Amino acid sequence: MKLLLSLLLWTLLLALCWPLALLFLVAFPLLWLLAIPFRIVGSLIEAVLALVRGLLLLPARMLGA
Repeated sequence: MKLLLSLLLWTLLLALCWPLALLFLVAFPLLWLLAIPFRIVGSLIEAVLALVRGLLLLPARMLGA
């Protein structure tokens, strides 16, 4: 559904302003490639925070078991 909506919006943009639509078509993969390192860092931070949370809650789990 998300793909269909984005395709519909891009087609509307193509009909209204084709140079901007073509620029978006070229720029979108480049922006996606630039965002990959930030997504990796976000995943690493999430994993580290989950580890810290697990270590902090370990004594409570041990006492509750």
